[in-house]
Amino acid sequence: MSTSHVIIGDGIAGASAAETIREADPDASVTVLTDEGEALYNRILIKEFAKGKLPEAPISIHEPEWYDERDIDLQLNTHVTDIDPDAHEIHTHEGDTYEYDKLLVATGGTPAQVPVENSDADGIHHFWTFQDARGIREHAEEADQGIIVGAGLLGIDLAAVCAAQGIDAKYLMRGNRWWRYALSEDGAEIIHEALEENGVEPVFESGVDHFEVDDDGHVTGAVDPDGNHYDGEWAGVAIGLDFNTEFLNGTGLELDDGVVVDEYMQTNVEDIYAAGDLTQFYDTILDSQAQNGAWGSAKEQGSVAGTNMVEDAEAEEFRWVSSYSITHFDFPFLSFGHPTRGDDEAERKYSDSEWRRLAFEDGQLVGGVLIGDLSQQSAFKQLIREERKVADKKELLLEKEVDLEEVKAQTPAPAE
Repeated sequence: MSTSHVIIGDGIAGASAAETIREADPDASVTVLTDEGEALYNRILIKEFAKGKLPEAPISIHEPEWYDERDIDLQLNTHVTDIDPDAHEIHTHEGDTYEYDKLLVATGGTPAQVPVENSDADGIHHFWTFQDARGIREHAEEADQGIIVGAGLLGIDLAAVCAAQGIDAKYLMRGNRWWRYALSEDGAEIIHEALEENGVEPVFESGVDHFEVDDDGHVTGAVDPDGNHYDGEWAGVAIGLDFNTEFLNGTGLELDDGVVVDEYMQTNVEDIYAAGDLTQFYDTILDSQAQNGAWGSAKEQGSVAGTNMVEDAEAEEFRWVSSYSITHFDFPFLSFGHPTRGDDEAERKYSDSEWRRLAFEDGQLVGGVLIGDLSQQSAFKQLIREERKVADKKELLLEKEVDLEEVKAQTPAPAE
């Protein structure tokens, strides 16, 4: 009898797992359930679509025929309501039941609403799905003034949409700089200046007390906690994700701001795995639990989970140094590893648009941010993977061209 694999979620993690399982076990039954109405698309490119830079066609990755050709049963518009781990059953909103031998949860998250009055008003957008991008683009093309809330990596995508669509926007930030958990004021200033050059004004020590709406319920502006008013018939909010785990209640799965898994993507419940944004995975490099929603990380997690779900397959560990790039400005921007972690740091500004920051934890390099010059990213990722204690080699690591061999010679790799 063939093994039955069910995957909940058709993002890059779920699709990668399905492909891995099919290649490893041609006879297995593979079913993918997703509550979206379309097959896998490129979440990285939807921001370019929202900016008006790309048509829809290049965004899709898998057409339904891709699943048919691989004998993968794709069920769109399917909402899972609950799981019975004892019976190995999944129940959906339409009353259907799917039996599984191995189950992967890859449901990601839903953008969090800012908890203020009128946060669900017409004209206020969250950016996560392709459908979100379509609404953002349509309304942005008609708007003159905008408001952005959320000083992180998704928030700046919304700022870039305003810049590309010619919207005069105010970018409301609670702290004194953009992405204050990973950038110092020197690094953030490069981003602030680029935003202003593109017609987006950062407003610091701000935020939203409530949104204002017209008689039709459409947003007209925002008021910050100090009573300052900002006009805008278009607003974008990106303050994080609420992970889609409600249907897991009662399953016995360990949940901690997501689903807790080990280095094999296995949960604490037999035959259930998880991958992608919602995982709190055991990071073998950090020797601790970690979370990372980057596209490459989710794809690798899906592949590792798929491998480990196949019977008699050799166990594979998830070991990955992620990266996230921004291409909205005249200079490149890249974060790698875990740039918001650490107990030590080092940084240097090389020019008005070139800056580097490195984060260390227990002597190891664990992440960083590069602005303007990304040429040293491979060296830094290698040092992270090798778990070398390099915190006392900051001067070498801040050299414009890092001599990797010299750093290695002075910092032996940990013993196996």
